[in-house]
Amino acid sequence: MDDQTHLPHMEEETVVEDLHQRRMILIAMCLALMAVVASMAGLNVAQQELAFDFGASQNDILWIINAYTLVLAACLMPIGAIGDRWGRKWVLLVGLATFTVASLAAALAGSTAVMIAARALAGLGAAMIMPVTLSVITSSFPEEARAQAIGIWSGVAGGGGMIGMFVSAAMVDLVTWRWLFVFPIALIIAAFVLSLRFVPDSREDTEHPFDLAGSIFSLFAIGGLVLGIHEGPERGWSHPIAVTGLVVAVIAGGLFIWWERKQRAPLLDIRIFGDRRLAAGSVTLLSLFAVISGIFLVLFPFFQAVLGWSALHSAAGLLPMAFVMMPSSALVPKLIGKIGSHLTMLIGIVVAGVGLAALALMASVDGGYWSVLPGLLIMGLGMGCSMTPSTEAITASLPADKQGVASALNDTTREVGGAVGVALLGAVLASTYKDSITPSLSQFPAAIADVAKEGIGAAFSIAPQAGAQAPQLIHDAQLAFVDGWVQSMWIGVAITAVLFVFVLLRGPRKSAEASALVSDATPVS
Repeated sequence: MDDQTHLPHMEEETVVEDLHQRRMILIAMCLALMAVVASMAGLNVAQQELAFDFGASQNDILWIINAYTLVLAACLMPIGAIGDRWGRKWVLLVGLATFTVASLAAALAGSTAVMIAARALAGLGAAMIMPVTLSVITSSFPEEARAQAIGIWSGVAGGGGMIGMFVSAAMVDLVTWRWLFVFPIALIIAAFVLSLRFVPDSREDTEHPFDLAGSIFSLFAIGGLVLGIHEGPERGWSHPIAVTGLVVAVIAGGLFIWWERKQRAPLLDIRIFGDRRLAAGSVTLLSLFAVISGIFLVLFPFFQAVLGWSALHSAAGLLPMAFVMMPSSALVPKLIGKIGSHLTMLIGIVVAGVGLAALALMASVDGGYWSVLPGLLIMGLGMGCSMTPSTEAITASLPADKQGVASALNDTTREVGGAVGVALLGAVLASTYKDSITPSLSQFPAAIADVAKEGIGAAFSIAPQAGAQAPQLIHDAQLAFVDGWVQSMWIGVAITAVLFVFVLLRGPRKSAEASALVSDATPVS
């Protein structure tokens, strides 16, 4: 497919010319997005408190966390299309209201079942918010200002989770886990007021009926995939839930492709993946979010178990990465204007790979935080440089009447990438930890050794039973964990290397970048 196919054509009446209104739209969309990603990341720091208050098992805690992601990922594509067809502003407002109600219900929940239901409802609200925030930007901003606005949005999408973890950890440490919902609710209320006042009610008229069957197939395909990937590492890949999720994903995915290929107005035209920009952008986002999700998976245990930090201190340790990622995402459109999106994307991938290599080479028990900080900063810069051109490549590859679907596709690649990263790098970490610590456990009783093999948290919990050998057991577990960290980071380096080759060979051609270039003098708003 030629790269010029599906160039977006924005209807004149949807583009906002007033500079002040565009600023307010961008602020509203970033506040709404920040609430969603902060809520997604924040609950991870409260796992122990939730287990204690509810008497919840590890499986219950897993469902509290996964219910949100599962519903969000499954509903993104259909709701993005609904926003395109029936009005982006009103889908956004309903989503903001739904998210607020769900967050209040979670804050007041008195049981595990109520919490799981509240988080599932929050996932539905987030599915209404996430794709619409980006599609509102792409439909409201003129072409010359759009890339910079997308850059700011991308920075919030990447760094918002880290800020959310910090605020949530502060609430958990200083007050109670129930207060961690105050931050996203406050952001949602502000976004609701600004959206009601400034966001235009854009929609795209079409004579074709809504693709209901395609929406259902996509819901089950993505939902089943995310469910299988989430449950496989925790329960085992042969567990019925994991197997069912993956089987449903394969069947529904096949039906989705078959159905979409025969429709005159499909939910997602499968042929667009022949567009070099969309393919490169989607694969880049999926790969990098797989890597960064895997980093988050190993960072918190490193901070808490190896360095002995509190949840708040651990969350603060991630902030330097966010403080590099967010401004670099906002500034990278100027670089795109000078050297093009293809080269910018490649530079970002290389820098991210260097950051991962630094994490693998420098991380150590004795080196502490300073052994990982350089890698985190470099990784943040690489993510910032690569996310903006990747996101812009996806949205620029679809026409105006499919911007909600483009935004949903962008968000779906992030969600699926994150799930894949947690499963892959988590498995590498667990396997390497077990192989590394096993030889040193021969000096301990079998009852202690068998528990310590399961993970660094298990080793810490059983250590008191080792008596005078407890410090040695803890030190061995820390060394084994760092070995697992190193191996998982090298897997991340390998992923970025393969990604670099793919984008080098299949990235957007120079001739296709005219719509992506941004003048240095063009303001965001």
